[in-house]
Amino acid sequence: MEESNLKGVVKRIMYDRNYGFVNVEGEEKEVFFHRSGVKEDFNDLKEGDEVEFDVEETDRGSQAANLVKV
Repeated sequence: MEESNLKGVVKRIMYDRNYGFVNVEGEEKEVFFHRSGVKEDFNDLKEGDEVEFDVEETDRGSQAANLVKV
């Protein structure tokens, strides 16, 4: 199931490993994101940034895509 135009907040980001997690607004879940799913400069993202994104299902589970700061 793919979802689009979700909002959330960057919870954790591991620059050295090129990924992080975002909390989905209004839900008690977090979604993984990889550097390749960030539409802007990955290194400009910070924990606590508000973002918009889509969720795609991959062979490893749900993953945020098209992630941009709001």
